[in-house]
Amino acid sequence: MKSKHLAAAAALILCVMASPQAQAQTTQPSIPTGSLTAYPTEVQTGTKPTLTWNISYPSVIKKFLTITNETGVTGALGATVTPNQNLICDIRILGAGVTTQNSNGTINYIETAAKLRYNGSSSWTTIFDGKQTDTIVKTQGIIKTLNVTSGKALDFGGQYYYNRSWFTFFNSTNGSNVQTLVNGDACPSYVPAYNAPSLETFLKPYLDASNKVRIGPMDVVVFMELTHTNKSDPGYDFQDLVLLITFRTS
Repeated sequence: MKSKHLAAAAALILCVMASPQAQAQTTQPSIPTGSLTAYPTEVQTGTKPTLTWNISYPSVIKKFLTITNETGVTGALGATVTPNQNLICDIRILGAGVTTQNSNGTINYIETAAKLRYNGSSSWTTIFDGKQTDTIVKTQGIIKTLNVTSGKALDFGGQYYYNRSWFTFFNSTNGSNVQTLVNGDACPSYVPAYNAPSLETFLKPYLDASNKVRIGPMDVVVFMELTHTNKSDPGYDFQDLVLLITFRTS
């Protein structure tokens, strides 16, 4: 009688190495990757195959880039990302939360634009112009893939469109309304607590219970506050536009 128990167990081990969140989107290298082979793949009961492991552990994003604030200070809470080597980045919209409320209590999502400036350009490129209800946002699909150059800053910005007008364009270089964080960083204190009713549902999977960022080690998340500048206003909560940028070397 032949037994496939060990080979099946090997396959199971590989499956549990990936978390559900990691499986939902490709983040290279966001989790340990590798292979496990068994030889022979079918064995007689009472005998053992030879198992061979090959594991590649994930890189840490701060080895590949630096984050600075609007005055160029490294290590401070900031928004400008500068790669230390040529990289590829995949950009997703986690959520676009600018809304208005109708008299009957229903919510309208407002057109919102995400822009960036990169590779030494002085002009801003629009990478998203839409609403939370767009399919690409609801599925958190990749909206843009870029090749970014070592030593060239990557700045982020956003604004919303309402009553036939575009409102203030907030970006990495004109204040503190745009902030970029990596895995394990504490959220801006203005982001609602993890269990608060005002926390947007699109953000919750990317935070832990202590409101620290929970993303892949090659990811950065960009929080934008587009509707308020008064930090004491309850609406100043950095949930108006949130981007997830996944960096990779190839």
